[in-house]
Amino acid sequence: MSGETAVGARRRPLGDLRALPPLARLLISTQLAFNLGFYAVLPYLAGHLGGGLGMTGWLVGLVLGLRTFSQQGMFAVGGALTDRFGPRPVVLAGCGLRIAGFLWLGTARATWAVVAAVLLVGFAAALFSPAVESELARQAVRYEKAGHAPRTRVLGLFSAAGQLGAFAGPLLGSLLLPLGFRAACLAGAGVFVLVLAGHWRLMPGGHPGRAVGDAERGRAGGSLGGLLRNRRFMALALAYSSYLLAYNELYLALPQEVARATGSQAPLAWLFALSSLLVVAAQLPVSRWAAARLSPRGSVAGGLLLVAAGFAVVAVALPAGWRGVPGLGPAAGLVVLLTVGQMLVVPSVRAWVPELCDDRRLGLYTGALSSVSGLVVLVGSALTGRLLDLWGNGPLPWLVLAALPMAGAVLVPRRTGS
Repeated sequence: MSGETAVGARRRPLGDLRALPPLARLLISTQLAFNLGFYAVLPYLAGHLGGGLGMTGWLVGLVLGLRTFSQQGMFAVGGALTDRFGPRPVVLAGCGLRIAGFLWLGTARATWAVVAAVLLVGFAAALFSPAVESELARQAVRYEKAGHAPRTRVLGLFSAAGQLGAFAGPLLGSLLLPLGFRAACLAGAGVFVLVLAGHWRLMPGGHPGRAVGDAERGRAGGSLGGLLRNRRFMALALAYSSYLLAYNELYLALPQEVARATGSQAPLAWLFALSSLLVVAAQLPVSRWAAARLSPRGSVAGGLLLVAAGFAVVAVALPAGWRGVPGLGPAAGLVVLLTVGQMLVVPSVRAWVPELCDDRRLGLYTGALSSVSGLVVLVGSALTGRLLDLWGNGPLPWLVLAALPMAGAVLVPRRTGS
C-alpha cells in the first residue's frame, strides 16, 4: 500500500470526502440531496392517496407500482441519454421534471392527474440517477488509477450519503406533514431546486470523466445488442437482481414477520432506522476492509451469502414460535445481515461495471443494471408474495428467499474484465 493510500485508510468520512476531486464531491452530495427530497414525500404517498384522496387499495398499489416501473424500468433510457449528451443536461432535465412532478402531485386530485404526476416523478429519477451513478463510477476509476483510494471507497461514500438522505428525508416529511401533504411536496421540490442550481453552476458540460480518445475508441459490446450478449455483465446484473429482490422483502416479508411476532408493525420503523444507521456508520469501514482483503467477486458473492443467511435465520427460528421482544430477534438478525451484505454488494457491483463495458456506454450499462433488476424484482416479488400468502407462517418462504441470493452468488462472474 502506498503512503498516500495508507494515510487515506485512516481518514474519517469527511476527510475522505474532502480529499476527492470537486466533481466527485458534487456527485456524492447530490445523492444525499436526491434521497432527502425524495424520502420527504414517498413514505407519505400511500397515506395521501388512500386517506386524502380516497383511492381504493388496489388503485394505491397500482399507482405505487407505476412509479417504480417508470423509474427502474427506464434507467437504461437515462443511461443511454447520458452517453449521448453527457451527464450535465440529463441531470438538469431530471431535476426539472422532478420539481414539476412534486408540484403537480401536491395539487393533483383527479386519478389521471395523480398517475401522470407519479410517472413524471419516477421518470425524473430514470434520467438523473444513471447520469450521476455512471459519472461517479468513472470518477472513482480515475481516482483509483491516479494512486489514491480504491474505487469501492469512493462508491461506499456514495452509498452512505444516499442512506443518510433516506434516513433524514422521512424526518423532514414528518415535520411538515401536519401542514398537509402539499407542504411535504413543496419541500421535496425545494430540495431539487437547490440541486438543479448547484449542477447548473458547478457541473462541467460534455463527458468530463472520459479519457482522451474514448470518443473514438470502441470495442465489442457497446450497443444494446452487445449489452445483451455480454455474458459477464448479464450474469452480474442477475446476481445483483437477487440482492435487490431480497432487499425488497424488507417491505413485503419483514412486515409480516414483525406482525406475527408482536401483533403490530410499529417496530418496523426501528428496524428501518437500524438499517440506515448501520450503513451511515459502517459503510466506509466495511468498504476499506473489503478493498484490502477481497476481490470484487469475493465482495459480491460474500455479501449475497450474508443476505441468504439473514433469511435462513428467520426460517430456522420460526418453528420456535417466539413472540414479543424475543420474537423480534430473528427479524433484527435479518436486517443486520442483509444490511452488511448490502454494504459489500452495492459498491462492488458499481465499481465492477466500468470493467465490463466500453467507457462510451457506461451510462447505458449503469442504467441497464437497474432496469434488469427492476424487471426481476417486479416478477419475483409477485411470486414471493404468493408464497407468503400460502405459507407465510412457516419456514418455506424464508428458505426460498434464502436460496435466491445463494443462487445469485453462484452467478457472479469469475473474472472482472469483459
